Amino acid sequence: MMVWKYLGAARPPFAQAPGPDQESVWDYPRPPAIEADPRRVLVRSGGVLLADTPRALRVLETASPPTFYLPPEDVRREWLIQSSQRSWCEWKGEAVYFDVKTPGSDIVSAGWSYLDPRGNFAALAGFFSFYPGKLECYVDDERVRPQPGGFYGGWLTSEIVGPVKGEPGTGGW
Repeated sequence: MMVWKYLGAARPPFAQAPGPDQESVWDYPRPPAIEADPRRVLVRSGGVLLADTPRALRVLETASPPTFYLPPEDVRREWLIQSSQRSWCEWKGEAVYFDVKTPGSDIVSAGWSYLDPRGNFAALAGFFSFYPGKLECYVDDERVRPQPGGFYGGWLTSEIVGPVKGEPGTGGW
């Protein structure tokens, strides 16, 4: 079992210092926190608008870029197909996964939701998140870059500094 050395209380010596209008992933807490984000968040698949909201929630966790969760009423759920895939988060509980199929595009396994999240994460119930490495995700007008490594679903924007979990050499965090 891995024991985390950094819990958001102090930045490690290797962390980049944030500049004006930037955030360090090393200032995020562990356990994670949720915060509302009023910026416009868009998600597209094959050019088709899948989600559009100014009411996203961000989950902020030490060493990871924020993960954006979008309210179900702002997601075009007719393009989502629930898969049999599941995973478990020590904080949020069981995640269910969704494939995305829009007209003219292939099926992409690209989204997830916590239908019955645990404890402090109840606000995420039924919200959706998407992998920015598989879909076109935007925060305001900025195209989101995926969190490195392919496993985590963090959304990297120009305001985020790291290094972030998932980059080479970060397996021991």
